[in-house]
Amino acid sequence: MASKKPRARVASRSAQQKKSAVRKTAARKSAAAKSSARKKLRPRGQAAVRRARPKQHVAISHYRDEDFKADGLRAYAHYRDLGVADASQGAARAHVIRLIGPCNPAEVSKLHFHDVDFQLVYVLKGWVKTYMDGQGENLMKEGSSWTQPPRIRHMILDYSDDVELLEVILPADFKTVELRA
Repeated sequence: MASKKPRARVASRSAQQKKSAVRKTAARKSAAAKSSARKKLRPRGQAAVRRARPKQHVAISHYRDEDFKADGLRAYAHYRDLGVADASQGAARAHVIRLIGPCNPAEVSKLHFHDVDFQLVYVLKGWVKTYMDGQGENLMKEGSSWTQPPRIRHMILDYSDDVELLEVILPADFKTVELRA
């Protein structure tokens, strides 16, 4: 019987070696498949194709009260452009918005959406109460921020007399669509 044990161990080692060889072969084939897939996307000697982006430059904006203008989207707001639209050649826009108080819900609370790729709002000062589809009403205070997905229906419900918001939007120029209630 002693002679059977070594054979069993030898047979066991042989099976393990076969499994190991099969794994190595599968790994080589997988690597080869990945390698050939990459070669199809980017043959040797060719650079990766990247979408051309407009050249950007530095935009510096210092606070000046006189830079707030009544030339933006809403009549009840003054906007301070931060120069991002020009610096990014239209890829993005950033501005500080002062909503003029007191809030008049008849003028302000209109359901609308923006045809944008990205929108972020940060409350610098004061507070604003908003409504967004799927989120309901939210009170945003100094230090609060939110993103609005593209084309989400929303509106401002109320705000403090001193509210200031930082808004970042991509792209710089976009369409706003007012909706009937």
